[in-house]
Amino acid sequence: MTLEDAPTDHQPADGTTLTTDPPRRSDVVILTGMSGAGRTTAGDVLEDRGWFVVDNLPPSMIVELMDVTADDPQRQKVAAIVDVRSRDFTNELSHALDALGARGWRPRVLFVDASDESLVRRFDAVRRPHPLQGEGLLLDGIRRERRMLAGLRSNADLVVDTSNYNVHQLTARVDSILTSDTAVRLRLAVMSFGFKYGIPLDADVVLDLRFLPNPYWIPELRSYTGKDAEVRDFVLGQDLAKKFIGHAEQLLRTAVEGYLLEGRRYVTVAVGCTGGKHRSVATAEELALRLADLEDRGATLTTFHRDLGRE
Repeated sequence: MTLEDAPTDHQPADGTTLTTDPPRRSDVVILTGMSGAGRTTAGDVLEDRGWFVVDNLPPSMIVELMDVTADDPQRQKVAAIVDVRSRDFTNELSHALDALGARGWRPRVLFVDASDESLVRRFDAVRRPHPLQGEGLLLDGIRRERRMLAGLRSNADLVVDTSNYNVHQLTARVDSILTSDTAVRLRLAVMSFGFKYGIPLDADVVLDLRFLPNPYWIPELRSYTGKDAEVRDFVLGQDLAKKFIGHAEQLLRTAVEGYLLEGRRYVTVAVGCTGGKHRSVATAEELALRLADLEDRGATLTTFHRDLGRE
């Protein structure tokens, strides 16, 4: 998605006057987030898709990178991966974003995150210390980094929770997020998930389907998923489900109207049931179908079933 029509959230703090010229490049991504959450993997995905990716770039050098690549036709999609190993990381990145805005750039900030449990497991698997661990425990470093990045995370254009993603799922997620489309003003992702695997950290709206009868306890439905007609008809045919989905549709239509007015570019709606196999999948598919007409207003919809196939 390009940002020709989307307002930037990064205004210069020093009073610099913003240029009114169109951005010199639309496809600029600042990729950051928690150590161990998948920054490098996400960068590899972009590189495989033809992006020019620079890893471990000090935030103070981002503007220089953009200037160097500005007129290179082979490098019209640029991603800079930055992390907390840089000194005074948050201030440097904030100043860099201000400077990019003053020069007419409109970068997207993509923040990858994961649960503390997932991060501990990943660091243990590779037997490496956390960059902020020091003389303390691994979890101390993770919590220190999380506090340091809290402000950046809250202001990021998009947060991606990789806690339950494998490499292929992360690839699909990054692809769906960063596919160029000049007509798209808002990307709405409807994701199903299982509560027993954790609530997605990147969810903007969470809907809980666990109040509905669970097809898992019906022997003839257990092996099917919410994509199959047998389960879909069972779930969507219930009066409570019909009422809930109708209310959820109206809620999301109202929210999308506000998101478009506020210039939001990414929104994730997470629909959950116990295991993420039956009720949530059927409902997520139904909601996406009902909201398909929003594409006429500059939105695009995708569905993603995070935990389907895990059982």
